[in-house]
Amino acid sequence: MNEPTIEVHLTDADLTAALRADARRGLTDSPKWLPPKWFYDARGSELFEQITALPEYYPTRTERALLETVAGAIARTAQAEVLVELGSGSASKTRLLLTALTIEGPLKNYVPQDVSESALRASAAEVALEFPGLAVHGVVSDFTDTLATLPRGGRRMIAFLGGTLGNMVPTERAEFLGGIHDVLEPGEQLLLGTGSVVDPSILIPAYDDAAGITAEFNRNVLRVLNTRLGADFAPEAFDHIAHWDTDNEWIEMRLAATADMEVTVADLGLTVRFARGEQLRTEISAKFRPTGLDAELRAAGFVSEHTWTDPDNRFALTLAARI
Repeated sequence: MNEPTIEVHLTDADLTAALRADARRGLTDSPKWLPPKWFYDARGSELFEQITALPEYYPTRTERALLETVAGAIARTAQAEVLVELGSGSASKTRLLLTALTIEGPLKNYVPQDVSESALRASAAEVALEFPGLAVHGVVSDFTDTLATLPRGGRRMIAFLGGTLGNMVPTERAEFLGGIHDVLEPGEQLLLGTGSVVDPSILIPAYDDAAGITAEFNRNVLRVLNTRLGADFAPEAFDHIAHWDTDNEWIEMRLAATADMEVTVADLGLTVRFARGEQLRTEISAKFRPTGLDAELRAAGFVSEHTWTDPDNRFALTLAARI
């Protein structure tokens, strides 16, 4: 087995600085907001794993089933020598791609990227053990601003799965896709997993489950601020809301204050006032239509080569080539 190599471009101090900046900007804005990446401390990751097993939450299992069906076709089309995965996490779904790419193509290297050094080291070691002929080169970074740190060389395919593109507003998506275009060479590819627009009666329960797990996950961002920035939020004093925005075709997760309150964020020297019923947006999850996604990819300098969807058209995997 080749021992995985790990590059660290993001430290805990960097993450704390980013959290401080995001919290100050979002909590002093009107309306208030926080980025969804701050859900994911150890407790948040545990809650999200529970969410993926809920009967209402279809995206994760739908994407995995789709990958099980089409990984071979993706591998034959891509013929990638290097698989780069942004936001790799546990790399559980990625193993389907790695297996197909080693059988159907010339894959030599796997480059997982994640913000968590501990999670990345654990998953990289597991992949190296499972695929002994593969060189594993992990990168600890934030994909939103450190794409340039990704290693070059070989025919690369960047995988960005899980519908995470939908957490960005259109201007952020354009900047992100443009950044991927800039680090790829002509002909290299992007494999993109995106949730599709479906009936709200299916979509909304996926973000507002009967067991209340998503509500606890939503409130966890407040606990992160309490732990890391010395805030004194009372998470139970906020109601969870999942709202379908028909104009933008995205789900908004929000937290609504159940009473007038004052919150102190000690590390920022900041006092934040909430009126009863005031809402804090914690996440958007945009859903896509094929024509709209193709247009965004074209605008960023990609051409869609193939799109695979599940039988119910709830999720799509799109392979696009850098022009």
